[in-house]
Formats: sequence, C-alpha cells, structure tokens
Amino acid sequence: MNIILLLIIVITCVTSYIGFQNPELFQKYKFEVSAIQRRKEYIRLLSSGFLHADFLHLFFNMYTLYIFAPIVLIPVDYYQDGLGGFGVGGFLAIYLGSIILGNLFCLYHYKNVPFYSAIGASGGVSGILFAAVALAPREIEIWFIPGFLFGTLYFGYSVYMMLNPRQNDNIGHAAHLGGAFFGLVYAVIAYPELAQQNALYIGIMALPLIYLSYEIFVKKRIG
Repeated sequence: MNIILLLIIVITCVTSYIGFQNPELFQKYKFEVSAIQRRKEYIRLLSSGFLHADFLHLFFNMYTLYIFAPIVLIPVDYYQDGLGGFGVGGFLAIYLGSIILGNLFCLYHYKNVPFYSAIGASGGVSGILFAAVALAPREIEIWFIPGFLFGTLYFGYSVYMMLNPRQNDNIGHAAHLGGAFFGLVYAVIAYPELAQQNALYIGIMALPLIYLSYEIFVKKRIG
C-alpha cells in the first residue's frame, strides 16, 4: 500500500475514533452551517472529512478509498497499456479538494438550514472514485462488480439518502456530488482523450448524480 494512502487512512481512523470518544471535539470540528456562516469556522470544511458517524460509516469510506486510490496514485509518467495516473500530488489534490468542494456544495444546498451538520470523508472518496473510474472503468472490480457499476450503486445510495434524510443521520450525502464533480473534472482536464474513451462508463456512473442535479437545480425552481 502506498505510504500516503496508508497515512490518510490511519489519520482518518484515529481522528474518527477520537471523535467517537470525545463529543466535544466531534462538535467542534464537524461540518455545521451556522458555525461556518456566522462564526467563520472554515476549518470545518476540511476537518469534517476526518470524522465519521460510526465504525460502519468509517469502514465503508476507507474501504472504498483503499480500492480506488491505487489507480489515482499511479505516477503521471508511468504508462501501462496507455494508462498513467495522477501521482501523490494529484491524489492529495483530488482527495482534499473534493472534501472541501463537497462541503462547499453542502453549504450552498443547506444555506437556509443553519443547524444542518454532517461528517465523513464521502466527498473526498467520491472524488477519488470518479477520477479512478474515469481512467480505468473496466480494470477495477469490487466483489466481482465492475468499478463503474459499483460507483453507480455507491452514488445511487448516496442520492437516495440525501433526498430521503433520516433524523440524526449526520452523514454528508450532499458532499458526494461536489466531491465527484471535482474528481471527474480533474481527470478530464488531465486526460481528456482517455476520459472521452470511457465516456459511456462515466455516464452510467453519473446517472444518480444527474438525477440529483435535476432535483436540486431544476425541480426546486419549477416547484
């Protein structure tokens, strides 16, 4: 396992566990609309990505990251069957950038819900997932499921949970859209020809996100 990936997973597991045990710290660093808007606590846009609701939430995000990150971490100048990755710098840019952009989207979507809060690395994981599948949609398999299909199911679940929220869920489902957008755009800019070749797979995986965009940006305005 790449040392940077291992470090990200270890840090996230440690900070999440501390958050489980320390409610005060959990409250201080989770994503919360009012704290960011009124008290300008912008650190929450990043710190919330290193906290999780429970062990299952933590495991699912870290396992997904573990599966997809190696593709993104392939060095830029390394080619095998025409495939190059983004390297360590690109991995960190996508992961951290997707967490922040995902939370910025949450801030936009819930700007009139001051007490909305959420935690989780879902935005960053979504960015890594989309970037990886843009590069190698058929090469990745999870439990014998093609990577692009796993991504479709992953985002489908996220979209469903976002549109049908549960009380005290605390999981930042809305962050998936912003994170996925960041990862996809990064991949397309870096490898436009490869992304074009994999457009069908990217399009299939993006279906839940397209539906979510319709619900948020079109249906609400019509309504």
